[in-house]
Amino acid sequence: MKQLLTFIRKEFYHVLRDRRVLLMLFGLPIVQVILFGFALSNEIKNTGIAVFDQDKSALSSELIYKIDANKYFDIDRNLTNPNQFQEAFKDGKVKIVLVIPSDFSENLSLQKKANLQMIVDGTDINLGNQISNYLQNIIVDFYKNQSKNSTQSYNVTPEIRMLYNPQLKGAPNFVPGVMALILLIVCVMMTAIAIVKEKETGTMEILLVSPMKPSFVIIAKAVPYFILSMMILLVILILSYFLLDLPIKGSIILLFFVSTIFILTNLLIGILISIFVKTQQQAMLISLIATMLPTLMLSGFMFPIENMPFPLQIISNIIPAKWYYIMIKNIMIKGTGIAIIWKPFLILLGMMMILFIIAVKKFKIRLE
Repeated sequence: MKQLLTFIRKEFYHVLRDRRVLLMLFGLPIVQVILFGFALSNEIKNTGIAVFDQDKSALSSELIYKIDANKYFDIDRNLTNPNQFQEAFKDGKVKIVLVIPSDFSENLSLQKKANLQMIVDGTDINLGNQISNYLQNIIVDFYKNQSKNSTQSYNVTPEIRMLYNPQLKGAPNFVPGVMALILLIVCVMMTAIAIVKEKETGTMEILLVSPMKPSFVIIAKAVPYFILSMMILLVILILSYFLLDLPIKGSIILLFFVSTIFILTNLLIGILISIFVKTQQQAMLISLIATMLPTLMLSGFMFPIENMPFPLQIISNIIPAKWYYIMIKNIMIKGTGIAIIWKPFLILLGMMMILFIIAVKKFKIRLE
């Protein structure tokens, strides 16, 4: 019994001395509880809305004020003509457009009923349905209260139209996110494991006496996985087009160009991870925690970033998949060009360049 207690004490010492194990044991559960409990919510908050008020009456103004005062929606802009609808959706800030017809107040006064139109961004079906249901409930409740406070009974019927995805297909929602996730796994995890494997087998020692520059070594390690990733990207697009009936509305050249930057960024992340770890298990674990989980949670693929607390919204800006997801969704579903996505493109390009400089310096230090 004394020997058993001695061995148990020894194992406790080993565990308590290893900071990485302690971080895994306590840090990961805490982060998951905080993220899933407070940050990752499907509740609609501060959603951008545009209003096209053709009626401009007291009744329509009261409705607009009611919507703007609600915590679920923020009126981002007021439109003056239908040609502005597409532009309102392209930058991604506006998720729904409320159209109030010119005969709205007249129909309410004479017929005690009127119709409204809600044009919703259909690139994310679940979010689009939530937004339209929230707004519909606000409108119906508002005019029910108006009826209680007067002798008149109003009946307002919102008409919903899903822009970019009128058939409510699932493919436009998950294909861009799946593309980002698959390319991330292939580039980061596989690259990190492949390089660490050379450390474990001892072949990395050859690089110590090699005349090759560190930048050439990094490029040589990344090229095979870059080619494989581009092939995987092509397969995904072919399957999406022929099996899922998801046409690419934007430029295919721009799509591949943006994907190239994203793939290179992920390859550099994998190389950086491989520089700092010693075993394949560590490489896989760090790749999973540092890249895959943040991509699922903070890229906007599964949970709307607008719903997250402000600190997490800031943290999401350093997730490369966030910017790639924004660009791919715009190119494939909305058919937008570089004039719309230039900001996320420059951010992703800047990330890639910074990672390359850091990777070369760290790799050079390791070789020395």
